[in-house]
Amino acid sequence: MAYFENKVVWITGASSGIGEALAYAFAKQNAKLILSARRTEELERVAATCKLPAENIFILPMDVSKHEEIEAKAQQVLSRFGQIDVLINNAGLSHWSKIKDMTMDVLKQIMDTNFLGGAALTKAVLPSMLDKKKGQVVVISSILGKIVTHKQAAYNASKHALHGFFDTLRAEYGSNGIKVLIVCPGFVNTNVAKNSLDRNGKPIGKNNKMIETGLDPMYVAEKILLAIQNNKEEILLAGNKEKFGVLLKRFAPGLFSKFVSGNKLV
Repeated sequence: MAYFENKVVWITGASSGIGEALAYAFAKQNAKLILSARRTEELERVAATCKLPAENIFILPMDVSKHEEIEAKAQQVLSRFGQIDVLINNAGLSHWSKIKDMTMDVLKQIMDTNFLGGAALTKAVLPSMLDKKKGQVVVISSILGKIVTHKQAAYNASKHALHGFFDTLRAEYGSNGIKVLIVCPGFVNTNVAKNSLDRNGKPIGKNNKMIETGLDPMYVAEKILLAIQNNKEEILLAGNKEKFGVLLKRFAPGLFSKFVSGNKLV
């Protein structure tokens, strides 16, 4: 029997990238899936590719930045499956603009999606996990939850906020059976750059060479499933340059500041 067989797994941002890859990885282990994202037609495509029995897959379109709708969405999932074993907060959005040029609307949109969306969904799911005295929360953060780079202040801030919130979740409820895994990818070959917002909140619509040559999302997904099975609290999936930045920031923060002021790590 596969480790995740018959486990109920809810994935946000499941219509592409890491979320889509996770759907396929869990489907291979015959998990029961809830797939959420804004684009229903893309969720239907992913669901069809998963090839799970109809009763074991639930398409639930949602926008995590609409926090007032999240509680009702969680109740729909619980009504359908009765429990949530694994919640994967993967939905995210990036941007590309310096702080002085970025509008407050862009800053709010990034924080509402990347941080507050995952926090709100976790709060909605947490009581049911506590009732059963078990539950796994996975957070797709970023290497930029540990370091920073130019023109992504809101994204950097949202990922740093995830670490503070979900490390606290682990501290408060670890003894109640709640496990938390924070995933910190570097460059992954997804549409994150293409979908990034410009200074006015419009999608940039062009890719990034470093993203295009990044890690395969399926590789990342498989590493995440393995980390869950091994009860890991945090994993770093990145290249040498990004890992060097993390080490430099930790052990020589002054040198890191000088380095990053003249270099774009990401």
